[in-house]
Order: sequence, then C-alpha cells, then structure tokens
Amino acid sequence: MPAKDIPPATPPQAKGGSMLQSADLRLRAAWFYYHEGQTQQEISERLGISRSTVIKLLDEARRRGEVQIWINAGAGTALELGQAVERAFGLQTAIVVPESRTAAEAAAAVGAGLGQYLSRAISDGQVIGLGWGSTLSGALATFRPNNLKGVRVLSLLGGAPENRTINPAELAWRMAGMLDAECLLLLAPLVVDSPDTKRRLIEKCGLDQLIRHAGAMDIAVISCGVVAPGDTTLSRYFLSVEDQAGLIAAGATCETLCHFLTADGASVVHPLHDRMMSVGIDAVAKARQIVLASGGLAKAGAIRSTIRRMGCHVLVTDEAAARELLRLGAL
Repeated sequence: MPAKDIPPATPPQAKGGSMLQSADLRLRAAWFYYHEGQTQQEISERLGISRSTVIKLLDEARRRGEVQIWINAGAGTALELGQAVERAFGLQTAIVVPESRTAAEAAAAVGAGLGQYLSRAISDGQVIGLGWGSTLSGALATFRPNNLKGVRVLSLLGGAPENRTINPAELAWRMAGMLDAECLLLLAPLVVDSPDTKRRLIEKCGLDQLIRHAGAMDIAVISCGVVAPGDTTLSRYFLSVEDQAGLIAAGATCETLCHFLTADGASVVHPLHDRMMSVGIDAVAKARQIVLASGGLAKAGAIRSTIRRMGCHVLVTDEAAARELLRLGAL
C-alpha cells in the first residue's frame, strides 16, 4: 500500500524520461493499482500514458520504498511460530517471515523484516551497534527511520580494505547516513597479521574510543553465520583455507561478530581470534537490547549457539529456521 493517501485525481502530464521522476505520477499509479485494484490498462487510460509506462512507474515506486507490500497469507502460522520460539528461548520478541527457496532469498527476506523492526525501534539519543552480513545489509531496503536526533552508529567490526558487496564499515556508514547520525567506524582490516598489531591499533590509534562507546549500546544488531566446509561469506571474503580448516577442527560451527562458537555456544580457542578486529562478544552482550537477525534452515544451529552464548531480546528469522530451532529444543 502507498506510504500516504493519494487523492484519485488525474495528474498533470509528465513527458519522456521525466515520468519516472514524477513522485506525483508514481504515487497516483500506485494508489490506483494497489488500493483501488485497477488494472494496468485501466490506469494507462485514466492517466493518459502507455501501459509499459504504468509498469515502470509501479516498479520505480517499489524501488524507492514509496510502496510497501504486506503479505498476510500464512501470517497466523508465522505468528504462532514466533510465539513458540519466544517461549522456548526466553525472548521478548520473535519476528518470523515466510520461508524462502535459497539462502540469498532468506537473507533478503529476514533483512526486510529487520529493517521494518529497526524503523520503529530506534529512538532519539540512542547508541546503535552494527555487525555485518548480507542479512543486515538487506535491512537497508526497508529501513525507514523517523526524523531522529542525537543517534550514534557504531561499526562493531573492521572491514575490507577494498570495496566489496558486504563490508561491515559500509553498512554502518550507510545506516548512519539514513539516520543523519554520527558514525564511529572501526577503521582497520577485519583480519590483521598478529595480536600485537591488534593491540596497537586499539591502544595507539584511537579505536579504544569506539570500544568505550560500545560498552554503552542501546541496541546491538547482529547476525550469525555457519562455519562449515565450503563457500561461506566469511571464508569467501576474509578467511584463508587453512584458518577455516583449523576452526572446524577446533569444533567451531558458528560465527558471530567474528567470534567462533561450538554447537552448544562455547567459545572456540583459536589463534585467529586474537587477529580479528571486532568488539568483544562479551561487551556486545551487555547492550540493553540485542537484535539477532538470521534465517534459513542451515542457520538454525548458529542462531541457537549465539543465543546460548550471549543472549537475545529480539530475533528476526524465517519459518524454516524457526521450525528447526523448535526441533533442536530449548537451551
């Protein structure tokens, strides 16, 4: 449904490529299509434009977030799953979105649910910490914050030295821009060459300031990943084959904020931990609200490990992961 009511009056005509740039024309087309249920051909005749232009206007309105579509089919099942997960894991809130066919679709769907939640959860003067991953990046598509003041956004992880599709620093920077907020970045590579380099970057290069702010977070927004043989986000971008094999041999099955956990939530002892530039998981666990967003059947074990290790107030996930979490059982 359109973000605001649009009176059904014929708008002044735009010409050529300027049609897609006309907010008035886009929103009228969206109103007629989604609210009044008119066909694309009827809208074409009503607005005096071609049917192909109507299609482009509707696509552009959705791309810009001017139209948000809520699918109610299966909502009862998702609500019941969410309530069951809340009871089993002691959560304040569990938001469950429909199951997806692929891991990429699951990340986008859960990310969309996360963006909607954060749009109403963040308030004036709060300190927001952000983890990383495709799910959190997906939240930006539906993140529509209110006009807030005094918000501060922290990146909880170092980043990639070159531009990549998924970069922790990029995510924090973009969300801070949408909030018109101050942004503190952990300006260092995610993986450094030695524990001594990590220590000196924190103590001598001003990163201790960010870590102090992280100790007073109002909301920590995190995701989790699977440590397993094969192609994962972490191994694709940051880990060597040797490091990945060593973590698996040490019992790691889950990665949360580049902290590696076993299936039961215990921390894995591995030299790599002392070379990862990230705010400590114990510091993040002190946030007033921890929001964990991850979905897909394969992620259920990692979600469970993360909740067991650091707790969780709000979980955003999908039906596949929610059912598997219930099958795995309470902590």
